[in-house]
Amino acid sequence: MDPEPQPSLTVNQIIDQIAQKLETAILHYGHGAVDAHSEALWIVSKQLGLSPTEALDHLEASLTSEQLIAALAIADERISTRKPLAYLLGEAWLMGLPFFCSEQSIVPRSWIAELIVDGTLEPWLPADGKALDLCTGNGSLAILLALSCPDIHVSACDISMPALSVAARNVDRHGLNSQVELFSGDLWDALPEPNEENLFDLIICNPPYVNANSMNALPPEYHAEPALALAGGADGMDVIRRIIALAPEYLSERGAILIEIGNEYENFKRVFPQIPAIWMEVSAGEEQVLLIQAEDLH
Repeated sequence: MDPEPQPSLTVNQIIDQIAQKLETAILHYGHGAVDAHSEALWIVSKQLGLSPTEALDHLEASLTSEQLIAALAIADERISTRKPLAYLLGEAWLMGLPFFCSEQSIVPRSWIAELIVDGTLEPWLPADGKALDLCTGNGSLAILLALSCPDIHVSACDISMPALSVAARNVDRHGLNSQVELFSGDLWDALPEPNEENLFDLIICNPPYVNANSMNALPPEYHAEPALALAGGADGMDVIRRIIALAPEYLSERGAILIEIGNEYENFKRVFPQIPAIWMEVSAGEEQVLLIQAEDLH
């Protein structure tokens, strides 16, 4: 007598199974997913051809055996390599949008994304305004800005040509080639000489800001990313010093620059005590992202 066929596992059961597997391995999160369950959802949703959010509406569906094998293989690779999941899947999600992702640039993530999407930055973005994403990496923030404010022009630059190649793919993927312009070079050197016609109303920047001690202590997931995009020198302020020094030349009279500094609040206050920064509220608190108005930089 043939054995009874085993019922196939539901999406929800497979997510739970993979989450347990990941939890046992004691991985580090923060590259687009906050914990093992979120990464398990992301792994399974990729097999279904859905976004992680869309997959939540299909928890009682079943996976084919091929999809299950592929999902488990990705979980095993995540554990054995300690690489961010986004690199293994070739895709990351930020504020619900998909972005191509590779080891040529850091995984899309920034508290600035929240401020773009919730409209906080609109007072600095007039109709037909100009914005700059300095240190754009994969282009995700420039793209979010362009999609949130379709009537502005967005420039984006980076020192890394490999990162810019990823950004170009993402700009094309979201149909923004006429609105987002990419520039290659070291910070301000990437841009045309500033004049009255090409000043920016808003500059956003998620620069390398991790201090040297913190860099040394980072888990393997972060060391899988380009150090160029993370390391900010002894106090985390090396690149930020250069950004703030020349920002006034590139900002319009009523413009502003928004900078993410992560956990370097104390170092920023120590290095720039004279700057009346406006600290922006994001989900991580009020010490991660700051805004400086052009008039306060002169």
